[in-house]
Amino acid sequence: MRKKLKVAVIGGGSSYTPELIEGFIKRYQEFPIDELYLVDIEAGSEKLKTVGALSERMIEKAGLPIELHMTFDRREAIKEATFVTTQVRVGMLDARSRDEKIPLKYGLLGQETTGAGGFAKALRTIPVILDICKDIEELSPHAFLLNFTNPAGIVTEAVTKYTKVKTIGLCNLPIGTKMLVAKMMGVDVSKVDIEMAGINHLNWTTKVWVEGIEKTGEVLDIISGVKGVSVKNIPDIEWEPEFIQSVGMIPCSYLRYYYMKDKMLEKQLQDLETKGTRADEVKKVEEELFSLYQDPLLNRKPPQLEKRGGAYYSEAAVNLMTSIFNNKKDIQIVNVKNNGILSCLPDDVSVEVNCVIDSEGATPLQLKTALPPHIRGLLQVVKAYEELTVEAAVHGDYQAGLQALTIHPLVGSAELAKRIFSDILNENKEFLPQFSRYKD
Repeated sequence: MRKKLKVAVIGGGSSYTPELIEGFIKRYQEFPIDELYLVDIEAGSEKLKTVGALSERMIEKAGLPIELHMTFDRREAIKEATFVTTQVRVGMLDARSRDEKIPLKYGLLGQETTGAGGFAKALRTIPVILDICKDIEELSPHAFLLNFTNPAGIVTEAVTKYTKVKTIGLCNLPIGTKMLVAKMMGVDVSKVDIEMAGINHLNWTTKVWVEGIEKTGEVLDIISGVKGVSVKNIPDIEWEPEFIQSVGMIPCSYLRYYYMKDKMLEKQLQDLETKGTRADEVKKVEEELFSLYQDPLLNRKPPQLEKRGGAYYSEAAVNLMTSIFNNKKDIQIVNVKNNGILSCLPDDVSVEVNCVIDSEGATPLQLKTALPPHIRGLLQVVKAYEELTVEAAVHGDYQAGLQALTIHPLVGSAELAKRIFSDILNENKEFLPQFSRYKD
């Protein structure tokens, strides 16, 4: 008799949850969940109630014997869980809006997961995730923590450095890239294989194979100077052909913030005047989604959820759980401890690379491609920023935080870093107790 399969979703009231439920339903034969816990905080009680009711209707429509629980008791949910997933937003969308607006005030890019905005989110998020890890260590030490909370790579690094929890960081970008390549090449996604190298939201697709034949150059030609090759939450500014050919690898959408800094900033400043930040847009999408979710006749994931920027989330998350549960030994691209895979980075940092997934978790594969200097250099600088950010978040280390912001390519100024850091601390007082001695 197999052990009961229990999954705890921390942040269960998220608008993403129906995407996850759909994935569990589709994969039930391979991944037969017995108990599913949706966990949230009391401030999110209405959202949890709404999402939980829709989840129940979806499960009932599918005719599956999944026992669904909605709770504020995180420890109850984590106890004896097989998998714990985290999709939390500390401070909710109001905090994200501030994260995006503070850098813009100083003429710098404001983005949720990178630069000064990503830094602020990491400071708020890491202590909360580490607190969840304490419960996992005590109540379910054999569970896997699958983190989807941004900035996913930095959070994964904090967990691997400061806990004993078995963790894997998850992002929908790699699977989205495969889907995009399949569409470009006119084939089913099962015919496409890719090699990715880098860190979360700073990675490059180094190789593309279609039906076993390398097509990297062909894909580079296709994406040169065209629109439609960006994820929904990043402005679709086309890559300049000569530049993209010089990169020699396919940059992820987030690299626009580094390679097209001026154009992306100009777009953000225009949007700020007309429709606000991305967080303001997401608030409107969330209102629409939760209005739909409240319909007692709705029993499926609405297509409007794709506007939220989380397309293929369920594919990525449920693929990973299913492969671990079934010891599949297939290859997926996830965030794990480096351990020498990227020789230009320290062994104990988080990287996003191809891994073999089995019952032990994720084991990174050696790269088939050497990283050239122009990629290695940017990667090393941003990883140094991430290392400093982890130390700042865990220890309330102001000096580490100041250096993290100063060296980040999207800040790059000690004076601006100091002013932005001051604003972040003042605007996030209730969420950053580790920095209490530095607040004005």
